Parts: sequence; C-alpha cells; structure tokens
Amino acid sequence: MRLDILGTRGEIPVSAPRHRYHSGVLIDGKVLFDLGERTFLRFKPLAIFITHLHPDHATFMRDPFEPRVPAYAPERGQYAFLRVAEPVTVNGHHVRPIPTHHSAKVRSCAYLIEHRGKRVLYTGDIVWMDTTYRKKLGRLDCVITEASYMREGGLVRKDKKGRLYGHAGIPNLVRLFKPHTKRIILTHFGSWFFKDIEKARTQIASLGRKYDIELIVASDGMSCVV
Repeated sequence: MRLDILGTRGEIPVSAPRHRYHSGVLIDGKVLFDLGERTFLRFKPLAIFITHLHPDHATFMRDPFEPRVPAYAPERGQYAFLRVAEPVTVNGHHVRPIPTHHSAKVRSCAYLIEHRGKRVLYTGDIVWMDTTYRKKLGRLDCVITEASYMREGGLVRKDKKGRLYGHAGIPNLVRLFKPHTKRIILTHFGSWFFKDIEKARTQIASLGRKYDIELIVASDGMSCVV
C-alpha cells in the first residue's frame, strides 16, 4: 500500500511550511481518509472516509460544499451522506470502521484498511479505543495516529456520564498500539510541536527508542509504502 500524507496540522494556526494542511491520508491514490482541505479533492478519490465531523477532518463542516464522491462518516451530517457501520470495499481496499472515543459531541471511528495482505489502521483524533475492538485488530503493518499532545496523558476530560473525551498523549498511544505494530506514523500535530520542531523530533525519537518502535514524523506531502 502506498500512503500519501496530505495534511499534518491540527486545529491551530499555520506556523510551519511543511505542516500547512489539515488532516488527510490518501491510500494507493484511490481512497481518502479525512478531508481536512477542499484541495485534497484534486486527487479524485473514489471514496472518502471521515473519522469524525470536526472541520479539520471534514472541511465541509466549515465551508459547506458537496464532495461529489461517496463520503462515509460515523454519523450522518449535512454533507456526510453515508453513515458507515459495516465494512466497505473500494477498488479492492477493504475498509472496516472501528468505534473510538474522542469528542463529547460527535461520534468518531478509526478505519482498518486491508489490501493484498497489508493492514493499516488510521485513527484520526483519539483518546481511547475499547478493549473489545483492540483485541480484534491483530497485527498491523502500520498505524497512522494523531500527535496533538506529547505529554503523558494528553488532554483528557469526562462528560457528565463519566465518558472520556479529548486527545491521548503520544506516549499513551504508543503503548496502546505497540502490541499490534512496529511502526507508527504521527500526524495532526498540536502547538507543542511547532514551538521547537527539532526539539520535538528529538523527543519523539527518544520515545521510539524507549519503546523499541519506529515513530515517523509525518509532513505534508510525505509518501511511504507498507
């Protein structure tokens, strides 16, 4: 599978040229995961899978327009036409939604993409994934996940019913997914990263060595093959 990381900026102002665009990952030039920028449609994806209906992942929530290709999301919205609850196959890519916790107001999910024996998990923003679903992940060639917070614990809150929402810290996500993969691609960087990018890269590299896992710092336009 070819992975093109189209956007790596969280919901913060632009401050670095290689991290200008909001979330978007294109797989094999055919299937787009998150539409953080309208310009991503120039790649003419066959389908779009939205992790959750926040504008930095679904730009049509801020700038209303119709994507004009099948758009899937964990819930129906004005411009997310198809609620995804079961696996969908697009151009030979088997896409399975996996419920996650992130927001107190909108539903969220990760996507497990399988194609020709390769398996990639894209989480979008995430604070937690229930054990029931994690047990079914199996071995993954790669996880693409968020990097909103470097600090242990990230930014986690509870609603009135005690349900978690927010963002996990990178160390928490590493421990969450280490049993399933040896490679994690980090994207959706928060303001901590841009205060001192070289220092941030050093911190991430050190964390990778600590847990014996490959941590890759993504940038806009980065490509890799798994």
